[in-house]
Amino acid sequence: MCGIVGVTGTNKTVSILIDGLKRLEYRGYDSAGIYVNDQAGKDFLIKRAGRITNLEAALTPEVQGMAGIGHTRWATHGEPNQANAHPQYSADKRFYLVHNGVIENYKDLKEEYLSDVKFKSQTDTEVIVQLVDKFVTAYDMDTKAALLKVLRLISRDSSYAFALMDKEQPDTLYVAKNKSPLLVGIGKGYNMVGSDALSMLNETNEFMEIEDHELVIVQPDHVTIESFDNEEKHRDTFTVDMDPNAADKGAYPFYMLKEIDEQPAVMRRLVQEYLGANGKPQIDEKLLAQMQEADHLYIVGAGTSYHAGLVGARLFERFAQIPTSVHISSEFAYEQPLLSKKPFFIFLSQSGETADSREVLVHVNENKWPSLTITNVDKSTLSREATHTLLLYAGPEIAVASTKAYTAQVAVEAILAKALGEYLGLEAAQKFDVKDELAKVANGMQALVDSKDEIEAIASHALSKPRNAFYIGRGLDWSVSLEAALKLKEISYVQAEGFASGELKHGTIALIEKNTPVIGIITQSRTAGLTRSNLEETAARGANILTIASRHLAKEDDSIILPDVDEMISPLLSVVPAQLLAYYTSLGKGLDVDKPRNLAKSVTVQ
Repeated sequence: MCGIVGVTGTNKTVSILIDGLKRLEYRGYDSAGIYVNDQAGKDFLIKRAGRITNLEAALTPEVQGMAGIGHTRWATHGEPNQANAHPQYSADKRFYLVHNGVIENYKDLKEEYLSDVKFKSQTDTEVIVQLVDKFVTAYDMDTKAALLKVLRLISRDSSYAFALMDKEQPDTLYVAKNKSPLLVGIGKGYNMVGSDALSMLNETNEFMEIEDHELVIVQPDHVTIESFDNEEKHRDTFTVDMDPNAADKGAYPFYMLKEIDEQPAVMRRLVQEYLGANGKPQIDEKLLAQMQEADHLYIVGAGTSYHAGLVGARLFERFAQIPTSVHISSEFAYEQPLLSKKPFFIFLSQSGETADSREVLVHVNENKWPSLTITNVDKSTLSREATHTLLLYAGPEIAVASTKAYTAQVAVEAILAKALGEYLGLEAAQKFDVKDELAKVANGMQALVDSKDEIEAIASHALSKPRNAFYIGRGLDWSVSLEAALKLKEISYVQAEGFASGELKHGTIALIEKNTPVIGIITQSRTAGLTRSNLEETAARGANILTIASRHLAKEDDSIILPDVDEMISPLLSVVPAQLLAYYTSLGKGLDVDKPRNLAKSVTVQ
């Protein structure tokens, strides 16, 4: 949530800030602002509620500078208006600050140190910038010492990524972070900071990591990293190989549709990256050895990644025969269950920056338990801090509603489960031809995305008007029902739920009214007849039933027929029509498909 961009040492400052903020739009925001300084005595602060286009419209030709900071804000403290937008600034207009995260003890700090200050906003961020100013003016500190004092006062439970500018040092950015992501970008003759690499890729592919509880001083020709005890640190840079144009929509009206259409290519890319010519998975043997030693696998994720984990658990238990459980990261972080003696942790995250998952990983590392992150973003926080990483190779995913990252997570889990099972010498894994099956999946996905018109017609007829809708299924189909319902409710605002179909009679069938859409997912031979029976029970109560069924289980009147693949990876196909149904329902309502209200792509606060 929220996004930070900063730059120093170039007359392209304004364009770099605006381009970077646009590349951070996917994270979710409700206001935006920039502060720039021309280092000749002129500076400019422009903030607007709403979209970045509102901010751009407020920029006049005179707004130029050699250094600046920019921000997209997702409201946590105070409503989304111009006063609460970042950058926040000190009473004397000397200091300007952008901030991601939440300062847990901001009220205590405000009461103890700033009782005489008149505040302009409702934000916790303003408390920090006013504190820096207070320590500089009242205690005769320099900017670095004042910021360090503030950083030491902030509760260790707080999450923050700061970029601070001092009007009297216009070429310097003071940067610090805890729990929230932030990177330094190394340019040619100028340097940058940003919430992720994507925000800076138009300018550089060379980056420097910032660790928690460090103070980083960024100048045009130099970057200094220090501990809070003034101990200077050396840090090597790393490169990110990503085409910034891969994040463009091209001819598509929305990113979500583009990303749905890219899923067949993602499957083929994963085959190329992880499977050899003979179909044998190319997985690091050190990872497999550590997983073999585990007596229980714990999959941790949030939202869509949690749903992908539910599918993954079935795959690991089927092909590797290791007990596996799946946990919501925000719950696991503070209500840890009793663990087995030899746990192994798998973290699923599209961005690799999910704050709740990182909170779990910190605890895992403290106990020296082995871990794996499966993520779409190389060298992201969860990737850097886990023992092992497997990449999704899905390319940038910009729409808030995750599509190709979900299917890539499930596919990587299938490959890993196959590899681990073979490493353990298990017959089920040896018989599972994952390369051939993923090739079938890619072809099946292509057939589904090529039949958009039929799915659009179903969405228009069945889902455009109802206030409620339900997905049902059993086993793996129930896992997909949860993800399908999430897609529908997050972008079309239809109150959608996914239910285990056998649970309908235990209370939830009371929700069925005349014409309520009930969508049954039917891909598992053992439970197909039971799910159809449950659908008939809802039809008897007036429901408008729809079906998504595998070809070998299909009936003549099924709504959507899926090509046949191994039932264990059928979620890779059954989710695609659900994604399209959600897309076309949102589109038909005239909503912003890519940026649903109140939601953010990368959830970097707990």
